Amino acid sequence: MLWVLAILALIWGLGWAFDMPRARLWFLTGIVLVAVLAIHATLPVNNPLVVAIGGTLGGWLVVIGAVAVGGLYGRGVAWLKAHAPEAPKPEEGPFTDTELNRYARHIVLREVGGPGQLAMKNAKVLVVGAGGLGSPALLYLAAAGIGTIGVVDDDEVDNSNLQRQVIHRDRDIGTPKVFSAERAMKAQNPAIEVRPYNRRLDEESAEAIIAEYDLVLEGTDNFATRYLVNRVAARLGKPVIGAALSQWEGQISTFDPAKGAPCYQCVFPEAPAPGLAPSCSEAGVVGPLPGVMGSMMAVEVVKELSRAGEGLRGRMLIYDAMYGDVRVIRTKRREDCPVCGNAA
Repeated sequence: MLWVLAILALIWGLGWAFDMPRARLWFLTGIVLVAVLAIHATLPVNNPLVVAIGGTLGGWLVVIGAVAVGGLYGRGVAWLKAHAPEAPKPEEGPFTDTELNRYARHIVLREVGGPGQLAMKNAKVLVVGAGGLGSPALLYLAAAGIGTIGVVDDDEVDNSNLQRQVIHRDRDIGTPKVFSAERAMKAQNPAIEVRPYNRRLDEESAEAIIAEYDLVLEGTDNFATRYLVNRVAARLGKPVIGAALSQWEGQISTFDPAKGAPCYQCVFPEAPAPGLAPSCSEAGVVGPLPGVMGSMMAVEVVKELSRAGEGLRGRMLIYDAMYGDVRVIRTKRREDCPVCGNAA
């Protein structure tokens, strides 16, 4: 019997080594076993070949029967697997379970819901400036699930920034602000994409960068960049949510001439003379004020992308933190505006 088992082991070993079809291996196995049965059935029990094979006719019948049952069972299981109906696959939605749980408070809002959250996930928002206004705006945009967020700034984190620029930490001093902001945003929400641009915008780079985004937030502290962003965005038909602040007061509006609203230069035709609009380093600013205004910018982004409520097109909100006063004034386009008027 050992000789027969050795032959069968050799057949299956060679078959595995040379990747022979399983059906052929079973065929060769059957030939060997049939030959064994033929020898036992036709030759006397004292024949040397019968003695060499070993066993009895009845014993080999039992062995061959067990092998046949095992083979048939394997074939049956393979057939059932091939013909069994496939289990229904779980539906793949646009959000992971983690995202559904994270954005649940948005999704249950009637004005936002699943479609609004999906619009935010698919949106690309550019934030110009990672300072006082950009810091809270960037954090809240990341937390809200804006899919792609670009951030432009050529400055490095300074110790004096930390009084109000909450996206940066003491350990970030000396680090380019865009990389410090990127690290904080990815820590807040690893599911988003952050694109840092460690550079100052100029006419050429502004057009190339802004063209890739659906919406722009402008929160810089210099008029040259404000006018540049306004000019390029208007040319490309991109809405701009702009905010500014000084000391205890902030203002915010949405500039979108493509939809009939004024652009920034309609409202502020010229930059003020030097000294009339001092920077935060010159005039000071109360620390939480940029947080208030930057958060308002993020709220306007959520509204714009989810189409909830009424945005600030044609309106400017002015917040006076000293006296807790909020005013909204109407703004309108100027026909002689060099950016979006008839003179453009």
